[in-house]
Amino acid sequence: MASEQRALLSACLTFIMVRLGKRAPRIEHLQRLSGGATQETWRFEVHAEDGAEALILRRAPSGHRPESQTLPLAVEAQLIRRAGLAKLPVPEIRHVLRPDDECGTGFIMSCVAGEALPKKILSDPSLAHARALFANQVGTILAGIHRIDAGDLPLHRRSILDAIRQLDESYRRTCVLRPVFELALVWLKTNIPRDAVTPCVVHGDFRNGNLILGPAGIRAVLDWELSHIGDPAEDLAWICVNSWRFGQIDHPVGGLGAREGMLSAYGAAGGQPISPERLHFWEVAGTLYWGIICAGMVNDLRGGHGKTIERAAISRRASEAEIDLLRLLLPRGEG
Repeated sequence: MASEQRALLSACLTFIMVRLGKRAPRIEHLQRLSGGATQETWRFEVHAEDGAEALILRRAPSGHRPESQTLPLAVEAQLIRRAGLAKLPVPEIRHVLRPDDECGTGFIMSCVAGEALPKKILSDPSLAHARALFANQVGTILAGIHRIDAGDLPLHRRSILDAIRQLDESYRRTCVLRPVFELALVWLKTNIPRDAVTPCVVHGDFRNGNLILGPAGIRAVLDWELSHIGDPAEDLAWICVNSWRFGQIDHPVGGLGAREGMLSAYGAAGGQPISPERLHFWEVAGTLYWGIICAGMVNDLRGGHGKTIERAAISRRASEAEIDLLRLLLPRGEG
């Protein structure tokens, strides 16, 4: 059955390539990439009379998360295009799928060469220079993202109070009492930042794993499905969550750099002033969010939905998030 589905997908992609002006195209090396818990990602090569190139198909599988939680893929494609117009490092959107493509819902984009696996990014000798630049590049790119004009794109707005409410609701749905999560929720409700920031486009999942790096640094920002209008500090804190440091806990920015370098570059590129208190608040919120995602995977497994090795592996990491929360919430100088 899998071979039949692959053949059907290959035929659909061939038809799309003809529509895009490719002469005598043929699809080769079609393979589904690992990772991506909510969308399918396929890499393929198209060979035609004018040459060959690698492309990426990103589409929704049956049973993907509700549109209320993620951007419709057509809107995600539009947002990526606007990021490209703003000279930010993103793949080029080649085609947004239409109903008559008979290929589902999604889009086709260029394949950006480079490394996305965090473990390799942290250790590959060829990426040593990229690692040195990483924190500053993160700050510069996030400042650019936060200046994108969303215009008429239907991005939902999320305030700090909305974020806390959603965390609380998501936690209750796990149906498991976790005292550390309860403590974190109480802390968030009583430590809401009082300084003001202007809501802006927030990527929503800016971290190692969603970035492609080459020897000169960050080449592409991927997976914009959680983008919304919100607090810019959310992005800056999310990449500092300990789960995205992959063991390099002394280097907060993705296991590669310091917050100070990121924030300095962010400000120099036009980003809003972000207080340490606001950044800390969102790091606590991000850590709790990740812990709740991990805890919620257990319900998916028990209910028979999304039974994958990836989900099983992620579910065990709820306890890691609890430890990270205790470190964040422990008063400075104690322990």
